[in-house]
Amino acid sequence: MRTFPETCDQELRTAAKKERCLQGKSLLLCTLLSIILGFALLITYIMMTCGLGSSGAELGLTLLAKLLNSRNDTVDPCEDFYKYACGSWEGKQSNRTTEESLNVFDALLEENQMILKRLLEGPQFAIRGSAKEKAIQFYHSCMDTQKIESQGTQPLKNLLTQVGGWNITGVGKAKDFNETLQTLMGRYNTFPFFSVRVGPSPFGLKTNIIQIDHPEFEMPPESKFKEKNYLEFLRVYLSYLKKLGGLLGGPQDGPPDSFSLTLSFISNLQRVVTPLQERRQRGMLFFHTTIRELQEKAPAIDWLSCLQAVFHPMPMNLSQPIVVHDMDYLRGMSQLIEQWHKERLSRCSLRSKMLSMANWISWTGWMNRLAKRLKSWCVQKAEVTETFLSLKPLEKEWKVSKLQVEIGCPAHMLQTAKVNLEYQNLEIHEDTFFLNVVACLKILRENSYLKLLQHDSQDNWHVSPWTVRSYYSISHHMVVFPAGMFRSPFFHMEFPSAVNFGAIGVFMAHELLHTFYGYGFFFPTVLPEGCSTCNRSALQKSIDCLVEQYESYGFKVNGTFTLLENTADTGGLTIAYQAYKNWLKKHKEKDLPKIGLSHDQLFYLSFAHAMCGHQNPEKLQSSLNTDPHSPLPLRVCGPVSNNQDFAKHFHCSSGSPMNPDNKCQIW
Repeated sequence: MRTFPETCDQELRTAAKKERCLQGKSLLLCTLLSIILGFALLITYIMMTCGLGSSGAELGLTLLAKLLNSRNDTVDPCEDFYKYACGSWEGKQSNRTTEESLNVFDALLEENQMILKRLLEGPQFAIRGSAKEKAIQFYHSCMDTQKIESQGTQPLKNLLTQVGGWNITGVGKAKDFNETLQTLMGRYNTFPFFSVRVGPSPFGLKTNIIQIDHPEFEMPPESKFKEKNYLEFLRVYLSYLKKLGGLLGGPQDGPPDSFSLTLSFISNLQRVVTPLQERRQRGMLFFHTTIRELQEKAPAIDWLSCLQAVFHPMPMNLSQPIVVHDMDYLRGMSQLIEQWHKERLSRCSLRSKMLSMANWISWTGWMNRLAKRLKSWCVQKAEVTETFLSLKPLEKEWKVSKLQVEIGCPAHMLQTAKVNLEYQNLEIHEDTFFLNVVACLKILRENSYLKLLQHDSQDNWHVSPWTVRSYYSISHHMVVFPAGMFRSPFFHMEFPSAVNFGAIGVFMAHELLHTFYGYGFFFPTVLPEGCSTCNRSALQKSIDCLVEQYESYGFKVNGTFTLLENTADTGGLTIAYQAYKNWLKKHKEKDLPKIGLSHDQLFYLSFAHAMCGHQNPEKLQSSLNTDPHSPLPLRVCGPVSNNQDFAKHFHCSSGSPMNPDNKCQIW
């Protein structure tokens, strides 16, 4: 949730609310986006092929020009290929300020969101009572800022009363800590201290299982700030909470310790989270347990009653199997709750925390989760699939069997009748935005119960189809490439294939390498079965080489922490180039205009351009401890400096920065 100084005029406040709505617009786009965007893309395709409007070739050349204009021709590509490829890229199409961190991924996501905005606000045709109509109604309720302002805080006050009140406002009657927690979890699908979801069991992918992890904290952890800046952030955030308390009827100068208590408690919770890299190395990601054992290790929570509230009417017992992703966190969380008086936490910290983290007041957290179940748009898959299939021979060499590949959007999102049935009990009204939010939370809980009953776990995406992020899911043994990625500058039907292979092809190869990690490629105890080229000493040599290489750059990168991503970047570039050369054996490449680059050089330029961006120095410094990816310049210079084909096509002399004598061989 955003707050604004009192000096801001109404226009700015309204604009801010619109921005909030657009950031959360993914809620209920389940039906809307697949149908509307699907038709939009189809119409666009027909117009292009029928000669209505700009031809595809013209559009492709225009988009290609943007890629070329990002270069800085005064930089020698053999000295610093990142500065050469991205020296003139400024993300001018973005609304962000130049002081903010921004990259090609961010800019493309903003473009995708603007497409969704235009479609949502355009002429609509929907069957009465359909999920599509409900999505449209929800969006309009979110955009009706005048109605939201007129209702004020009363809808939220009513909800607070239902969960036991808030001691700051003096409304409501206190409930027991676990009773309040059960209400939040069971009625509003909200989890202040931990997250609960249903996903495929790592011990049997055809079976779903309850999974518990730490929550998605609304407040950034201390590790993302310098000490001075973190204290300043806490001061501002504390002021925000006090103003929020005042809006809800509490005294403007209310008890200072109440909100300080909230911030302190959240900060302590964040400190007991085990970093992902450590959990992976210690084998903590999938800890199989039961409610009984969980109750013994984290006794502050009444796990049986809380989970019964979430999955009602499905019966729960102490033998119910559970997967925990960070047991150390749950232990620490339980100890913190025990140390703090439960009554005080229930009446003060829980409600304050619920507001500060509030998935139903800041809108972003739960909307992102719901978006994973929403319908959206897909793209033409022919050339995309062919690009991926060019990589398949390399995959077969590893014998990575039964890998599920998802491109565009989950199949079930195109099944209109199925989605309508899923949301048939959802009631949406255009003049009650807050109540719409509450209704959606109820549907989320009901869907969790139904999902647990399913024996076949499918269509479980971690991202929305319009996002710009591919990933590999270990639990699903699935790689996902959402539709939002298949747009310029990563992919275009009229691009030379060198451009497509250099961008989307590298991303695909990157994720394929991650599937290899899942079979023990790095930090191996046993080498992957059937890997005829695998040699333990050679693998260790490659690992040591990469760690040393990335730590030698001037960014203070932890080479071990970023090893897996550095390997996927380096190996992905090599694999995608091999796939491109294989593709050329059966296809003819498009002719290039006079741009002074060969197709091979364009492949590497496309790869580098996909990483263009700039990072706020302070955020960059904090990300070194939290982001497993290396800084953007290293994600380009590291891989190309290990690539002999790059040196050949750019005529880099031996010993130059991008063609060092000692290269780390990954593939």
